[in-house]
Amino acid sequence: MTAGRTVGAPLTWNVSGLLAEDPGATRDYEVAGVTIDLGEELRQADPIEGHVRLARTNRGLLVIADLATSLQAQCSRCLRDIEVPIEIFIEEEALPTIDFHSGAPVTAGPGEEESIRLTDHHELDLEGAVREAIILAEPIAPLCRENCPGLCTACGERLDEGTHDHPSDDIDPRLEALRSFKVEDS
Repeated sequence: MTAGRTVGAPLTWNVSGLLAEDPGATRDYEVAGVTIDLGEELRQADPIEGHVRLARTNRGLLVIADLATSLQAQCSRCLRDIEVPIEIFIEEEALPTIDFHSGAPVTAGPGEEESIRLTDHHELDLEGAVREAIILAEPIAPLCRENCPGLCTACGERLDEGTHDHPSDDIDPRLEALRSFKVEDS
């Protein structure tokens, strides 16, 4: 087992040495300070940190990645700027595109079209898989806290800041009975 460290570099490793070894051989890599482009809609608040383990299989490599980062977002209720922690776990087999010993092209078999593929230079590039995992882990409606009360429907101010006593003269008469409804704190 050999360990390596990737600091501020792309999520790419030359794995030709590992491909030359017998099945079961492993390599471990620490990932620190990595930022990737997540497109126009998402921004990283913190770099990607974590651990990647590569294990030689009879066909390619088993990739096990345990990574964490955080995204810049807005609370879906009160519109505060927040950081959303994201933890991703990847466990996939990476298959070669070129046979290591003969140099002949290796085509994807049935069901292998979606697998991670090594480059023609026996490099493993995890950036696409990590990007996809982060996008899938992004919450649909991020919250600054679980019980965020949101915004006042009358004035648009945050409900947890100041008082929000507004005249309620134009209430729908069908909802008048709800005016006296009080929720008990438990």
